[in-house]
Order: sequence, then structure tokens, then C-alpha cells
Amino acid sequence: MLLAIDCGNTNTVFSIWDGTQFLATWRTSTEWQRTADQYYVWLASLMNIRKVEVVIDEVIISSTVPRVVFNLRVLADRYFNCRPLVVGRPDCLLPMAPRVDAGTQVGPDRLVNTAGAFDRHGGNLIVVDFGTATTFDVVDDDGAYVGGVIAPGVNTSLEALHNAAAALPHVDVSKPQAVIGTNTVACMQSGIFWGYIGLVRGICDRIVGERDRPMRIIGTGGLASLFAQGDVLFDRIEDDLTMHGLTVIHRYNKDHA
Repeated sequence: MLLAIDCGNTNTVFSIWDGTQFLATWRTSTEWQRTADQYYVWLASLMNIRKVEVVIDEVIISSTVPRVVFNLRVLADRYFNCRPLVVGRPDCLLPMAPRVDAGTQVGPDRLVNTAGAFDRHGGNLIVVDFGTATTFDVVDDDGAYVGGVIAPGVNTSLEALHNAAAALPHVDVSKPQAVIGTNTVACMQSGIFWGYIGLVRGICDRIVGERDRPMRIIGTGGLASLFAQGDVLFDRIEDDLTMHGLTVIHRYNKDHA
């Protein structure tokens, strides 16, 4: 049984994959100080509560936080008696190598999203991922990652706005009733909501123009469905795209071992 782990800057997701479907998925905050033992106690407790009785013997990890990887590797070795695949390491094969400037290190999350999106939708894609950063990944017709865009994440922007302007409060991200806000909270919500819709639409239009071909836009990340309420931004929304990409890369490595 495969344990897929996606470690982002804010949250870390653990999913158990039986070869055809995810049996369970759990999310925790990303903390580099957390030990392998703490991970195991947390995970074993949740598996017991959900009555997930499986033997995990394979692990794959994608992490944008390098300091977390060591303890996740120890977790795999100590408790699951296996050597994990770590996306981005030389021994982890990719279905298609990225085509970027020489010496460029592509984020593992972007490689995983590319593999997952190509497996489900084919090539000529823009994958928009709403995370700590809002990323745009361009997938070529053969499934290669060929570059993209990195913009500040929605919550990152809200936090920066609150910290920089003492009079502005924390606000939730939601679709406002009108573009023109009639109070401070409504004004901030409108700026974030419609501002990010404009950002996504504008960047995707420019990517399509630069590529000079039809491209499908895939949304993922926790806020993708929220922003889809404001405009026809995406051809598809994939909530589990990153985890699916991990299973695709794991299967590719097993097939080419």
C-alpha cells in the first residue's frame, strides 16, 4: 500500500492509495521540527479512528520545504521499512523531464501537478494552483513542464495587507455581494476576490497568446472552487491533482525500475 505525502509551505497532506483509489486523506500543518515519531503517532491514531487497516510498504514524498524531508524519510524507514521516493531527487524518475533553463531547479509540487494533469487531461495545459503562492504551470503537448508563473498566494497577500496597514483587519476570503464595497471588510474582500480573478484571467490569456495554441486551464488548490464562482476561469477543477500526480510518478518509477 502506498503512502503519498505532499508537504507544502503551509500544510502537509497524507493520502493512502490502494492502487485504484485513495482510502483516506489527512492534512496537518507543516512544521519542520516535527519528528518521525510524532508523525507516526498522529498518522496511526487517525488510521485507527477511521479503521483503515492496511500495511504501508511504499512511500512517495513531494516537499517544497527541504528541512521537513529528513524526518519524513526517517518515518518511511523506521515505521514502514521502505526507502521513499522523493520527487526532485535524481533517483526519482519523471514521466517527462522538464524543459527549462539549464541549472533551474523546478519545485517538486509543480512537477507533480504537471504529471497528474497530463495523465488526466493530456497536453497543452495551464495548471493554476492556489497555495501559499499562486502558481501557473505550463504543460506541453508531450507532458513536459516548460515553465510558468509564480504570484503571491491569496492568504499571503491578505496577511501582508493586514501587516502593512494597521487599520485593516483580518478578513475571510469569500465572494463579495458587489464589486463596490460599502465597508472596509467588503472593500478588502472585493479587492482580493476580483483582483485574483483578474490576475488568473490576465496571466492565462497572456500564456495562451505566447504559446499561440488552444490550451485548457485546470484549477487546483483549496480556493480554486471559490474563484470559479466569479468567472469562467477553468475548464476543470481537480481537488486531488497533486496527490494523483504522486501516484502517477510512483507508478512510472515502478514500471521503469
